[in-house]
This record gives sequence, C-alpha cells and structure tokens, in this order.
Amino acid sequence: MNQSTFKKSTLYAAMLVAMSGGAYAQQESSGEDAQNIEVIEVQGIRSALTKSAATKRYSDGVVDAITAEDIGKLPDTNLAESLQRISGVSIDRANNEGNKVTVRGFGPDFNLVTLNGRQMPNSSALQSAGISRSFNFREIAAESVSGVNVYKTGRANVSSGGIGATIDIQSARPFDYDEFTAFASAKAIYDTSVESGDDITPEISGMISSTFLDGTLGLLLSASHSERDSHTDVVGTDGWVRNRSADNVDKSAIDTSKNPEQAIWTPWTARVEHFDTERERQNAQAVLQFQPFDGLVATVDYTMSRLKEVSQTNRMAFWFDSPMGSADVNGTLIDPRDPDDELNFWAWEYYEEKENDSIGVNIEWQATDSLSFGLDLHDSTSHSNPDGQTAETLANLKNPPGSVALIGADFDGEIPAIIVDDSSLPGGGYAKQNIVSDLYQKRGYEMENNIKQYHLSGSWENLGTDSALARINFGVVRTEYEVDTYLSEVFSFVDVPLDNLDLDFIELGDTADQFPGTENLFPLIPQYNVHQFIDIVAAEGKFVEPSIRTNGISEDTTALYVSVDVDTEFNDMPVKMNAGVRYESTDVTAYSIQNGIVAMNYRHVQELRPVFDDMPSEQSLSGDYTRILPNLDVSMTITDELVTRFSYSRTLARAGISAMFPATVVNARPGGPFNASQGNPNLLPITSDNFDVSVEYYLDDGSYASVGYFKKYVENFIGAGTENRAINDVNGDPLRDPSVDPRSGCPDASETPNPACLSQASDPVISWEVATPDNIQNRVVDGWEFNVQYMFADSGFGAVANYTLVDSDEAFDPYNFEQTIALTGLSDSGNLIGFYEGDNFQIRFAYNWRDEFLLSLGNEPTFTEAYGQLDMSASYDITEALTITFDGLNLTDETARRHGRFEEQLLSAEQYGPRYNLGISYTF
Repeated sequence: MNQSTFKKSTLYAAMLVAMSGGAYAQQESSGEDAQNIEVIEVQGIRSALTKSAATKRYSDGVVDAITAEDIGKLPDTNLAESLQRISGVSIDRANNEGNKVTVRGFGPDFNLVTLNGRQMPNSSALQSAGISRSFNFREIAAESVSGVNVYKTGRANVSSGGIGATIDIQSARPFDYDEFTAFASAKAIYDTSVESGDDITPEISGMISSTFLDGTLGLLLSASHSERDSHTDVVGTDGWVRNRSADNVDKSAIDTSKNPEQAIWTPWTARVEHFDTERERQNAQAVLQFQPFDGLVATVDYTMSRLKEVSQTNRMAFWFDSPMGSADVNGTLIDPRDPDDELNFWAWEYYEEKENDSIGVNIEWQATDSLSFGLDLHDSTSHSNPDGQTAETLANLKNPPGSVALIGADFDGEIPAIIVDDSSLPGGGYAKQNIVSDLYQKRGYEMENNIKQYHLSGSWENLGTDSALARINFGVVRTEYEVDTYLSEVFSFVDVPLDNLDLDFIELGDTADQFPGTENLFPLIPQYNVHQFIDIVAAEGKFVEPSIRTNGISEDTTALYVSVDVDTEFNDMPVKMNAGVRYESTDVTAYSIQNGIVAMNYRHVQELRPVFDDMPSEQSLSGDYTRILPNLDVSMTITDELVTRFSYSRTLARAGISAMFPATVVNARPGGPFNASQGNPNLLPITSDNFDVSVEYYLDDGSYASVGYFKKYVENFIGAGTENRAINDVNGDPLRDPSVDPRSGCPDASETPNPACLSQASDPVISWEVATPDNIQNRVVDGWEFNVQYMFADSGFGAVANYTLVDSDEAFDPYNFEQTIALTGLSDSGNLIGFYEGDNFQIRFAYNWRDEFLLSLGNEPTFTEAYGQLDMSASYDITEALTITFDGLNLTDETARRHGRFEEQLLSAEQYGPRYNLGISYTF
C-alpha cells in the first residue's frame, strides 16, 4: 500500500480527531492513520470548515459535518440555520427561525435526529403540528453543540429511522479538553418586529470543564438561558375547499383541457392578524467521566431542555358562507362576494411548554490491543404541556348575522384586496354596539414520548500487516419507543353580553407593508384578551370543559448488526471499504380510549356535532415487521488530492404515529363534507434503496470541490385509502343527519342537547368518506449535489458555494383529485457564503435559497414559495480570551408566502423583520 497517501494532509486527520469524540473517533481514525497525527489547536471559521472537510474526506459513505468555530460557537445562532448550509439540507421556518430540516427532498418525518448517537424523543402541543417523530431544532441552543454529523447514507451501526439522513448532534465531554476550560457569553437580541414586549431580550450561556486526579476524572457543566420576543404580520385565508357553492360560481373561464370536471375552489375566509410571541428556553448538561485505568472510560451524562412559547393573536376576518363570483382559468374563485354577512373579530392564544430530559451511561473498554467493547444506555423523555394547560384557546366576536351588506375579496395579487360594505349598520361594522359574541374553542395536546435504548457494541481490529481486513464491528441494540397523547377539545357557540369585555381597535399601520396592496386590507385590527372572554362565558354559566381523547403506541425494536472495514489498494491506489448488514425486528401496539357516539346533534347552521356516551372504552391493535438493511461503502484515493466514492445502503423511516391509532374520528358540517379517519398499526416502514457516487478534490488548506449524484428507490409510501360507508353508533345503527329537513326548534346550541335536534330513525343515513392510511405507492428520487469550498491562500478570505438539484419520478398534479401521496419537502436549494478572517477580526455573509416545495398534503395541498435569506456574523477578539460578536439575520427583510393548489390560492403571507444580536464572550 502507498503509505504516503495517508501521511499527506496531516492537518486534516488531526482536526478530525480533535473534533470527534467517543466511538466515532475510534472508528474513523484508528490504526495506522492515528499514528501519523500531529495535533494542532486552531480556531475560527477557516478551522471549522477545514475540520468539516476532513470529516467528509475520511468518513465511510457520504457524511457532511458542521464544526464549532470555538467553544460554544457554531456558525449560526440556530442549529437548523447552520444545517441548511450543508448541500442537500433545507429547513422549514416558524416565526422566522429554522425548526425542522429536509434532506435530499425528504421532509422532517423522514430524517432521524440523534444526540451523541442516541435517538431523541419529540412531543408537540398544537393540534396543527400533529404528532411527529421529527425533532424540533428550536429546542436546543447552538452554544451547547460542539458539532453535527449528517449521515446521508446508511450504515449498519447507525440507528435506523432516516431515509433522507441521520443527523447526529454532538455535545462536549470533559476529556475533550486539557485540564480546566471554561467560557461564558452574553447576548442582547434585538428584534425589529416587536410591537408588544421587549425590543431587546437576553441570551446567556456558559460552560465549565475540568479534570482531576491526574486526568482520570472529569466533570463538565454547561447551561444556557434565552428569551426572545417577536411579532409576525399574517395575511391569508383558512384554506380553500373544492366544489363548495359551485352553483354560485361562473365557470366559463376554466380551461377544460386541464380541468375537464370544471372543479372550483372557494376560500373559507379572508384574514389579517398580528402574532405577538414570547419565548423562553433553557438548556443544561452535566457530564461526568471516569478513567480508572488505561483502556476503560465510563461516562454518565444528563441533558435537559425547557421551552415555553406563548403567542397572543388578534385577527380581523370574515367567513364566506355562500360565496359567489367568477372562477379563473384554473377554477379558483378569485373574486368571492357574499351579501348579507358579517365581520369576525378573533382573539387567540397559543401556549406551548416542553420539558425534555435525557440521562445516559456510556462505557468504552479496550479489552485487548485488538478487541474493544462499548455499552451505551439512555432513558429520554419529551413531555409537552405537562401541566395540562390547553395549547390553543380562541374566541370570535361578530356583527349580528346578515347585518353587513357585502363582504368580498379579490385574490389576483400577492395578498387579497378586502371589500366590505357595512353601510347598513349605523356606526359601521367596527362599532362596539354592533358586535356580539359568537364562539369559543379550546384544543391541543398533552403528549409524552419516552425512549429507552440499550446498545452493546464491539470492534476487533486486525493488527497484522499483511491482510486487507482492517476491523470487524458488531453490536446489538434494543429500542423501546412509547408515546401517550391526550387531546383536549371543546367548541361551542355562545351568546353572552360583552359589556365587561375590554374591546378596542388599532389601525392597520405598517402591517405587512412589504407586500404590495396593503392599503386594500382591513383598516382596523381588533384588540381583546381571549381569556377575559372565556371568563365572561364562565360567569354566564356557559363554559364547558374540554373532552379528552387518549391515544398511544408502544414500538419495540431489536437490532443486530455486523460490519467489516477493508483497507486495500487497486493499481497502487488506496481503497477503503465498509460492508455491513443490520437486522431489525419491530413490534407495534397502538391503543385508543374513546367514548361511543350516541347520535349527531344539529347545533348550528355550521355545526353538526357527535354526542358521546359516558362509557369510555379501550381499543387496541398490534402489528409487527422485520427488515434487513445492508450497506456497502467504497472510497478510492486516486491521487493525493482526488477521492472517488460509491455507496449503497437500505434505510427506513417508520410510519407516522397518529396514522397507527385505531380510533375512529368523525368531522362533519351540515350539508357536508362528512369526513372520518381510522388508523392502521399494521403499516409497514417506508424503505429506500440508496445509491451514491461522488468525485471529491481536496487541497491541504481546507479547500475542496465535489460533485455527487444520488438515487433513491423508495417503497411503501403511506397514503390515505378512502371509502364511502356508514359509521355505526354505540347501538350498531348507522349515524344519521338531523340537519336535512330539520325539525322545529333546530338548530339549537344549548349545552344540553335538544332531543328534536338529535339524529332519529327518520333522518337520512350519512355516507362518510373514511380515510385509512395504507402502504400504497413507490417513488424514485434522484439528484445532484455540487460543493466548492475555497480558501484564498493566506489572504484571510474564503468562500463556500453549494447547490442541490432534486427530482422525483412523479410530481404533484394539481388536477389529479385522487392523489393522496406526494413527496413533501422536495425542492432545489443553494448556499453562497463569503468570509474574511484576520488575526483578531472575522466576518461572514451567508445567503441561503430554497425553491418552492410542497409543505403538506391533506384534503388540499399547501405549498411554500421560494425563499432566500441573507445573514451575517462578525466577531472581534479584544484579547486572546475576550471577544465581541455581532449577528444579523434576515438582513433584507424577506417575507414568506404559502399557497394552496394554485398560486392565487393564498394561505398565508408572513412578514417578520430583521433580527440582530450583540454579544460578548470570555474563555478561561
């Protein structure tokens, strides 16, 4: 073998070992490579990029990395924002902050996030967020992370669950540092969007690490606290529905060559709202390491995070009960009008609280010169709204029914032009004497997700010099995954006096002024507190406590794996191979506890509500499956600079949690639609056969260029199979519709149901469209990744550029109304980064762009339009230990827009504003 190839680029290998910890460092830099390492301590942008390049070059398979520039300093203020700088990685944003990631076109639910190799739990509170396995990166402070590895190809020893990628977050350990190390930092966060709250909020973090007893005992403590207030302007609708009020719509402009059925879409609402959000986040970690003798290291660690986010929202809107107008070429009603209607005045509170706790034990034992073992155990829990507080509380006020002469909107621009004729109301629609109560609603989850994982691993290294076999790795993993959810819901129309409600209005002002046409929105936004309204409802004796719906799953997986590492050569060119196989067996049990339906109650012209008995019962279903997941990674070093790579792997992503609940859930409105759903715990995992090839060119100074092609053959995509059928009540009789030819006195919104408004044997049987998830389709996804990272000699300047192209064999067809499966998150993306790093000063500008993508597919799709954002960061070292920092996010005040099936079907247009951070840090 040509040993000189491995002795070149010594700095790369040194940096790789310096940034890596635990088992990963042993796997990637063991044996002869490690003997040639000269450890060099370097910091800063250039150092971090060079370390990341080293990880990419020396890893088996396709691995990209992010490395902290210094202790407690990732390249961005948010972990997801840092990840988006990697080719093939895109992010979803909430409140103008990265929260979830998409990799190679596969959305958050198709990627697995681990912390130091351990699968992490997730919980959610908002009903709109659903029940997801996907980790939310807003919950972890970037300061607590030392690096991130993104495994884009599967490996036998890496936890399964990610088709797009497995993302491993790495935190610091005391043995990573020499003796005593500490840092402290403080930042002032200035959010230009704030209208209610503090313009400037604090963020503090710190770490202390030391070793004792001649380096045999180490202790690390880290903590951070962050507060952020922010404001968001939103203009939009509450969705579009197909073929509602079709008889009121002029369809003459519809292109029947594309839309032969002349399907039409009408909006539910038009709205303008203000979100005022307050968020607090705490992160902490304690790590104890002990090395009683050479060859044995024991680690005990505890990691926690706490997140509390509360948003107060006021919304000006109206509801299209029976719109009329003209459809455009696609079938979208772009000029809806509704005579004799009313305005709506909403107040909302979103309340999310998350508690995440993880305790783990890790033992690494070098039993002999060639044989080592590892044992890793952890028990991790994520608990949302643990105090039981409802996540969403909302209320609506309105004008008396039919009192506004006309409402309407024109959807031919980026945002709608609002039309209101309230001349029929003395004083107008905004006068308090013309406003009455309408409804209240409370809904949301308390959720607890617990993961217990036991991982026993081993590695035998061939110390002989004549064999190509370098090492054999093996292990067994047991994962116990449990989720319990408690969904609370209540919805009620109420008639209460508003004399004691503090209702006011503010002028529209600069709301959403980055969009053209804001002068045509509502002139005023209501201001009142939703809890004050609920108190009035309770004082009138009309408040009803939410009902609780309970669901959960237990998912136990046992995995066995083995892999071999081979170091050989071909025509004097070094070749590295890793071949492995992972066997997994999974048992799933899902349960639901719910009350039986007695009848349907016609309560309101817009509400058909099920009436339940008081006898909750549990329903339980189970399923199981096994999978074999092979992998093969081959890399060849053609020259000192040129590396080629081929990888094959089979990976899987498990079915969505809520898709497996056995409960039947109904949702009906008078006149329809009549929708129902039931879960399926026998769902198979989505599996993908992945092929990767790449060519990579490296220089000694951290510069490199690479081109990679990937292709994924994905099986068992989950979609909703639907059937139209009756659903029986607790007595075995089909549910019937009392809103058809209603009896005298109906509808009736009394809390005690009016017997005349309950379904009876003479009412027509409801035909429900029942959706049940199933594995029904396959897909092929492929793409290209282009990367360039270049350091301009000793000038201090450098640049990074990457671009990812992703495609699928079947795109979403807006005119195919039977399509129940589409790949969410599929989009091209790119990054352009420029930086300068001198002796004491560094500055970086980073632009990220993501093309339009399908965000979700329910009854109607949601698309997020193309978005680009420019950020910057700078720091100046006052002394060797003292540094000041400055960050700017969304410097050009970009806005985000989402639409439905077609671009004119606006769902939301959101404006956030730039954000700036000024900080100071001290390293001891």
